[in-house]
Amino acid sequence: MELKLLNEQGQAAANVAAADTVFAREYNEALVHQLVVAYQANARSGNRKQKDREEVNHSTKKPWRQKGTGRARAGMTSSPLWRGGGRIFPNSPDENFSHKVNKKMYRAGLCSIFSQLARDGRLAVVDQFAVAAPKTRLVAEKLKAMGLQSVLVITDTVDENLYLAARNLPHLLVLEPQQADPVSLVRYKQVLITKSAIAKIEEMLA
Repeated sequence: MELKLLNEQGQAAANVAAADTVFAREYNEALVHQLVVAYQANARSGNRKQKDREEVNHSTKKPWRQKGTGRARAGMTSSPLWRGGGRIFPNSPDENFSHKVNKKMYRAGLCSIFSQLARDGRLAVVDQFAVAAPKTRLVAEKLKAMGLQSVLVITDTVDENLYLAARNLPHLLVLEPQQADPVSLVRYKQVLITKSAIAKIEEMLA
């Protein structure tokens, strides 16, 4: 598989060889959907809490007598049928939203995403992605010169200058190869990978 190598002006300068097992697989939409759903579900925290009929603030006094009023029978105001009553099946804070995904499936899904990005022309390679100082302006000017807007950058190592300079840009995310996740890969319009990061990705997924 040949990936295009971009220069500082965002133009294709050459091609870089990449492993077909990672960047030339068939697209498995069902598997990618499962990965994205599982990744987002595993990020959820069970912090929702609702009260059942034992926990709501109410009186145990019978609202009215059983017979003779013409109204329906009622035992207490905590009934789920009443306004202000408890929930029948309340959400608890220990609810588990996690999905299990096998390692083999996860790797195959990431390879499928990388391959589709390469086919769509949304994946490119750069020699390196770094800035001389922790200035957001430097990163913004670098992206503007390359003609990029929504970008995910996967680099071998994220130094302090690049981390501090890129964290204030909402349309830019800089990650190391082991931090690449399916949600970020499908979210950004363009994905840039440094040459040194390609070798790590191939080692992890091939």
